[in-house]
Amino acid sequence: MAAGSVFSALMFYAGAMYNNAFYSYFRLQSFSLGLSFTEIALKSLQLITIPVLIVLTLAVIALRVPQVLASLGIPEQATRRVRRAGRALVRRHLLLVVAGVGLMALWPYISPYGWTAPLVVVCGLLLGLTEGAEQPAWQRGTSVATAALLLVWAVGMAASQQGRRAAEGTAEQLVRRTAVVVLSTDRMSMSGSPGPLVEDLGEAQHYRYRYSGLRLLVERDKRYYVLPLGWQHGTGPTYVIDDDDSVRIELYPGTRPSP
Repeated sequence: MAAGSVFSALMFYAGAMYNNAFYSYFRLQSFSLGLSFTEIALKSLQLITIPVLIVLTLAVIALRVPQVLASLGIPEQATRRVRRAGRALVRRHLLLVVAGVGLMALWPYISPYGWTAPLVVVCGLLLGLTEGAEQPAWQRGTSVATAALLLVWAVGMAASQQGRRAAEGTAEQLVRRTAVVVLSTDRMSMSGSPGPLVEDLGEAQHYRYRYSGLRLLVERDKRYYVLPLGWQHGTGPTYVIDDDDSVRIELYPGTRPSP
């Protein structure tokens, strides 16, 4: 039960870091959107990419290399060599810790893969725990706590990186997102450049003003967060439109590339 709670908390943390990086790119606070715990936690699944799955698979195999070699019919002599190499790596686990700390010192040069630095330290600390019988309890406890904190840090950095990349991809492919047309009884103040296309449909129309050239970023509780076509991160505005009696929101398919 405790393990499940820890895993759920880690998923929520990763999802929150992802959402924060994504929405802050568009100058929004993710927690102001009213996202549920489940919605936030599910965003952590964005971290499960093909490279991550490959690394996890290799890690599982690495833990059982002797058994794998034996099942493949590899001679016992080769299996013993692998075991000796594994024990030698465990004895030298502090080298991995030092290497990870060295990567932290090179932080500006390994971006955007800075999350690998604490992960290397975590691997070194966990390898050291396999020598548990030779370590006092306080040392084991310190290693576990440090590894846990560094793992959370690495997950947070990786999630933020994924969120930022997703936001950049959204901005680059903005024309493909759901198109939004806003019809309003009164002229709306939508400043900034670029802005929407504004049409005056005449006094005879209940919804006199029509705003187009907008794309939907997200909709929450009858509040639409929209971006104008041509939006740029440095200067583009993000509009927040409340759906009330004075406006009508129409949604259309975004532009798709020609086949």
